[in-house]
Amino acid sequence: MSQDMMRGHLDGLVLAVLATGPSHGYGLIEALRDRSGGVFDLPEGSVYPALHRLERAGLVASGWSEVGGRRRRVYSLTVSGRRAAEERRTEWRSFSAAVERVFGVGDRAEAGPAAGFADGAAV
Repeated sequence: MSQDMMRGHLDGLVLAVLATGPSHGYGLIEALRDRSGGVFDLPEGSVYPALHRLERAGLVASGWSEVGGRRRRVYSLTVSGRRAAEERRTEWRSFSAAVERVFGVGDRAEAGPAAGFADGAAV
């Protein structure tokens, strides 16, 4: 997937993963990869800046935990972050449905001329 397509969506994807529970950065990267069927195989250099941006915005909080003798920074959603995750989910569903309707128009060529154009020609 191109970076242009990811632009504007990464923060929402991070929020969606964290909505299922706290995670350290690498765990978040793995969850994005797994939940997307490998499509979102993102480098750390993309995900950590997003986490820091979301933390500065007050949507994500972080703290330290120790796992197997290693300290890891664990990220979780704040109350505002939970609200933002739900808002992004609602916005995405609306946006993706609209995009699907636009892309799907070609699949319905037998539906006839475009509305408002007697001969089907576009302006």
